[in-house]
Amino acid sequence: MILEMKVPSPGESITEVEIAEWLVQDGDYVEKDQAIAEVDSDKATLELPAEASGTITLKAEEGDAVAVGQVVCLIDTSAEKPDGDASEKTEVKTEAPKVEEAPKPVVSEAKTYATGTASPAAKKILAEKGMDASTISGTGKDGRVTKEDAVKAVPSMGTPTGGNRGTSRSKMSMLRRKVAERLVEAKNTTAMLTTFNEVDMSPIFALRKEYKETFKAKHGVGLGFMSFFTLAVVRALKMYPAVNSMIDGKEMLSYDFVDVSIAVSGPKGLMVPVIRNAENLSFRGVEAEVKRLALRARDGKITVDEMTGGTFTISNGGVFGSMLSTPIINPPQSGILGMHNIVERPVAIDGQVVIRPIMYVALSYDHRIIDGKESVGFLVAVKEALENPTELLMNDDIKKALEL
Repeated sequence: MILEMKVPSPGESITEVEIAEWLVQDGDYVEKDQAIAEVDSDKATLELPAEASGTITLKAEEGDAVAVGQVVCLIDTSAEKPDGDASEKTEVKTEAPKVEEAPKPVVSEAKTYATGTASPAAKKILAEKGMDASTISGTGKDGRVTKEDAVKAVPSMGTPTGGNRGTSRSKMSMLRRKVAERLVEAKNTTAMLTTFNEVDMSPIFALRKEYKETFKAKHGVGLGFMSFFTLAVVRALKMYPAVNSMIDGKEMLSYDFVDVSIAVSGPKGLMVPVIRNAENLSFRGVEAEVKRLALRARDGKITVDEMTGGTFTISNGGVFGSMLSTPIINPPQSGILGMHNIVERPVAIDGQVVIRPIMYVALSYDHRIIDGKESVGFLVAVKEALENPTELLMNDDIKKALEL
């Protein structure tokens, strides 16, 4: 029986996908549930499993955009699985040894030089200048480049002199194209503004140094910075609910829950999975969910549902070494917090210059519904919580907050 495999719907509102890569070849025998292809939607890269065992016939090429429900391959379920020892029956072919031709006699000819041929001395001088003899008009016999020609030659600052100038062209994946569209959309359709602040990370460093080993032993996940930032954002969003809102037509839609999108780098580019109801999570809950989503994104197993929604985004450019940036809003959200690298800097505390680990933070927001007062107040609230986590995030009970 011939089974027609059609493209399943990866999620609501997705009407087509792109064949990113076939993991099998035309005519291969595949097992049921074996991954046969990777398909890109505008939100994620997903694996396409075989619906039955049999011999496969491909009906689409890599890079093709195919509609949801379109047939992309056929599987002949009546085909028998090939024997594993087929390779032992392969005939060994031998080729007759090649007979080398006798060398042709060398005919002595008068030595001539084509235009651009350089003398040994000229070659050395041109090599030091990074120039090619073919770019010089020689004055010697038959256009030969002489030593004097090489000395007088001046390399042009605007003309290539033998360096590699190759180019390559590759098609952008559907996911990358969609990310590009959304970034342009965010710039063109929002009144985006960014405010900045700095955070003294000393208190968090001290907490992590004292409790990270116990925390990991108890919960199986590390005590990272993301849980502190997520819980600080949850607290600040409760204080400034406009930042946890978005525009819907002529109305402002506000949420009484916090779904935090976290920007992570996956094999196919930037992905933004969502931590649902972050307001109900503890430090352990946030760290466990961050680890789960990051691993699924890295392994290409993240689903569309896990990246849909989100009321606010946290982006950590610091892991790549970014000192400061203006993150772009993730539409239709109205705010995004950018974390950056932590650098020891001199700061003034109580009239004394001391060295502290400082992180610059940035809040990009949609000025259409978030005023400057709210945006600055929100970022200050985040700063206060991070610089005083024991009181503001742990209610002065560290062990209870960390569930130790």
